[in-house]
Amino acid sequence: MRKTLVALSLGLALSGTALAADDFRLVIHGGAGNIVEGRFSPEEEKAYHEGLQAALKAGYEVLNRGGTSVEAVKAAINQMELNPIFNAGRGAVFTNEGKNELDASIMDGKTLTAGAVAGVTNVKHPVNCADLVRTKSPHVMMASKGAEKFCAANGAEIVDPKWFFTQHRYDQLKKAQEKEQILLDHDGAKKTSNAELYIDPLMYDYKFGTVGAVALDKHGNLAAATSTGGMTNKRFGRIGDSPIIGAGTYANNDTVAVSATGSGEMFIRTSAAYNVSVHYKYEGPDVQKAGEAAIKDVGAIGGTGGLIILDRKGHYAFPMNSAGMHRGTIGPDGKPMTAMYGKEKLREYKAK
Repeated sequence: MRKTLVALSLGLALSGTALAADDFRLVIHGGAGNIVEGRFSPEEEKAYHEGLQAALKAGYEVLNRGGTSVEAVKAAINQMELNPIFNAGRGAVFTNEGKNELDASIMDGKTLTAGAVAGVTNVKHPVNCADLVRTKSPHVMMASKGAEKFCAANGAEIVDPKWFFTQHRYDQLKKAQEKEQILLDHDGAKKTSNAELYIDPLMYDYKFGTVGAVALDKHGNLAAATSTGGMTNKRFGRIGDSPIIGAGTYANNDTVAVSATGSGEMFIRTSAAYNVSVHYKYEGPDVQKAGEAAIKDVGAIGGTGGLIILDRKGHYAFPMNSAGMHRGTIGPDGKPMTAMYGKEKLREYKAK
């Protein structure tokens, strides 16, 4: 399928042409932030590209055999929740208390059913837990111990909280605590209106995180999901945009499927994921323009990050106002196309 790279005033979007009948598409992200050329070793670049490829291939296997978009986004995110280079599942960042607290959400564009969990500490795959809330309860969101109890009772895989530990993330916590500042895992190097959210520009190494996926299946249905370990050194049970339907995740067959990554408070305050749907519905079915408008609203109040967007015609986009975003897509040809940097074209990465 032909792809066109379009420069946006606030970032970049890569859009594909419409799909034929019974075709499908999966689009993913692995976090946005100060992702610029020259700050990653060849080995680190390889790890990110291969991590994205593994997620894309997992989702592809579902879609190619006729599985649902919901199943595909879960399969893709499960791979990233197992990969410690991403801030989701194993490899999640630590709270001020030295815990890994995980958030996730999922939405079915066909039925508008949605599920989310926040602050879980022992669920191996938080996105699967969120889907249990969607399918096994009348609720949309559950939190903390209650969510853990519900998901365990409904078949979620439970692990010792130590399973999520990685030394790299723990070292990030200690450095953040030494500076006595809260560190956003995504992006930013400025003082906000809340003094508790001061972000030290020296801490840019630690902001990559949150994973997400949007999918269109052979039946013409959309789905979206997002999973994260949250914010390094976060306090007071802080919850970001990732588990909030309409902020970090949204899917509607009539418009688009969206997953967000970035400075969560600003994505919440602008209802960023739903905002894409609104622009798409009322200003014309253009994923690029809708995404650009939504990320502009985020930027207007000091937020940074990116979005992945997909509609039922197979058009997709990656608008961002951060320096880069780990991202990728795969379609019926089975070729995983990935990129990291803001101006980098999607490509079928092969290690040298």
